[in-house]
Amino acid sequence: MTLYRANPKHGVAWITGGSSGIGRALARDLASQGYAVAVTALDDDPIDTLVVETAQMPGSVTAFPCDVTDEPRMARTVAAIEKELGPIVLAIFNAGNYISTPGENLVVNDFRRTFEVNYFGIINGLVPVIERMRVRARGHVVLVGSVTSYFGWPTTAAYGGTKAAINILAESLKYDFDKMNVRIQVFNPGFIDTPLTEKNMLPMPGLMPVSRASRRMARGIKSGGFEVTFPRRTSWPLKLLGLLPRPLCRGVISLTTSWKARPLHYDRKPPIE
Repeated sequence: MTLYRANPKHGVAWITGGSSGIGRALARDLASQGYAVAVTALDDDPIDTLVVETAQMPGSVTAFPCDVTDEPRMARTVAAIEKELGPIVLAIFNAGNYISTPGENLVVNDFRRTFEVNYFGIINGLVPVIERMRVRARGHVVLVGSVTSYFGWPTTAAYGGTKAAINILAESLKYDFDKMNVRIQVFNPGFIDTPLTEKNMLPMPGLMPVSRASRRMARGIKSGGFEVTFPRRTSWPLKLLGLLPRPLCRGVISLTTSWKARPLHYDRKPPIE
């Protein structure tokens, strides 16, 4: 049996983190393909303008505001989408946050908040939507990871940790999702020109415009395999670099980022004994 792949004729595409960046661009691209797109972002994020921008497209965009860290509300959002628009056949978990975590200024809450949004923000929506897909015996799920999942980068102890966890989550769930006729994909993009990457302190080779990244994601949803990574001129060398012995990999990253020459910056006073 061929594993199910979402089709706009079958139901709704749901995107979290759809008010800006790649999520917003992807919502537009899916609406242009004829999907009824449900977009979830924080209550005060500007989804209304996206609804207006897509009004003349074959599909539609409808706002379902929600904080992805709110587990009960995410379950209610899934129910509301299906009640108003129809069954969710494509769930794209794109919401994410980046907080720089340099080793000399570690803050527990930076790690907690990053995992709450990037990882548990997926779990809070995945659990209720998968239960509905299981009953219908078909569905399509996309988890948005990152090339930072391939190995450790400076300042990404929190962010990269969540993306590595997302990749393991997808690999682990695939065994049973395949039996349920639910396709799961993990997208590991390189550096995309979004508000999130503006916070990045590292060099960003192959920085891709968000419109191109969105089109690449849309193609990957239509025909891609389990992992979709782009742009290839950046992601494939990084994937190969991740296969090297870790001391050698760390040496290459340290050299290319000039990290050893970077001075330490202490933003907080050390604790007093």
